[in-house]
Amino acid sequence: MNENKPSTKKDWIDPDDAPDLSTPYWRKKFEAAPVKRGRPPSERPKVSTTIRLDPDVIDALKEGGKGWQTRANDLLRKGLGLAPGEG
Repeated sequence: MNENKPSTKKDWIDPDDAPDLSTPYWRKKFEAAPVKRGRPPSERPKVSTTIRLDPDVIDALKEGGKGWQTRANDLLRKGLGLAPGEG
C-alpha cells in the first residue's frame, strides 16, 4: 500500500534529536512557567450529595439535555426564594 508514496528522509525525525530537558537551561524554563490546571477554585464550591427524586421529575429535567443538574439547582433556589447564582 505504501508503494505509491515515495520515502523521504526529511519526513523522519530522530527521537535522539530532542533536547535534554534535564539541563539547567530547561529546568529554569520549567520552574518559571506558570502552572494553570483546571478552573480557579471557587469561594463557595458546590457540595456533592445524594437525593432521591421521583423518576418523572428526573425525566423532565433530563429532557432539556446536558445541564440538568444545574437546572435542578436553579429550580430549588427559586423554590426556596434564594437569589440566583449566589451558591
